[in-house]
Amino acid sequence: MTPAGTRWIGTSWKMTKSLSEARRYATALAAAARPGRWPGLQPFVIPSATALTTVRDALPPSAGVLLGAQNAHWADSGAWTGEVSVPQVADAGARLVEIGHSERREHFGDTDDVVRRKVESVLRHGLVPLLCVGEPAAVRAAGGSVEHVLDQARAALAGADLAGAAGAGVAGPSRVLVAYEPVWAIGEHGTPARPDDVADVVAALAAELGPRVHGVLYGGSVDRANMHELLAVEHVSGLFIGRAAWDVDAFVAILDGAAAARPTS
Repeated sequence: MTPAGTRWIGTSWKMTKSLSEARRYATALAAAARPGRWPGLQPFVIPSATALTTVRDALPPSAGVLLGAQNAHWADSGAWTGEVSVPQVADAGARLVEIGHSERREHFGDTDDVVRRKVESVLRHGLVPLLCVGEPAAVRAAGGSVEHVLDQARAALAGADLAGAAGAGVAGPSRVLVAYEPVWAIGEHGTPARPDDVADVVAALAAELGPRVHGVLYGGSVDRANMHELLAVEHVSGLFIGRAAWDVDAFVAILDGAAAARPTS
């Protein structure tokens, strides 16, 4: 089981890496993940759907790295051309599903209702939903960050049976994870957030959701230079990293640094 207080440190590869590249990364990560190297951490990797089984086969359970999927449909099966279901990604080895990323919301029509349905499906099938929330630059400039993010979280979790959601290797009353990823901070041209940009929103999420979720992660232009100050923000219980962790040696270095940092909350 993943004990309470664990810090989750992971990366989504987005639409990158061939099968051979995915295999090399996962094999190197498995070799680095010797027992006791990353105490207090739960590493996770979210490859493209095509690489799920490749990464699964290269990461034995002894590595302790959780495998995730970048998306899944809310229906278990049916005439949904081009989609994959939660049972399908689970069958391919995923134990975590990323839901509601801003790119999905903006480019693929993932409304609050769609996100809610996906969260419910992931919970129903015993996997861990990684719910992404975050505000665009215009909302931030207008001072509406906290309410925007809270509205997204409320909509996504409305009606979800969080009290009965424990399981899938996660201890506590819920296995739901929330990743605060401000839209203005993510991507190649994102603006790295300062701790005071993050603190109010993460505190509001923690106050609103409390034990209904397993933890609140931060994501958005995270790298080795700013990871420690972001981990030191109260209520931040992990990091969700993009391109700075697409090189396996860089990801291992981030995990080493996070394992050496003393939690402050």
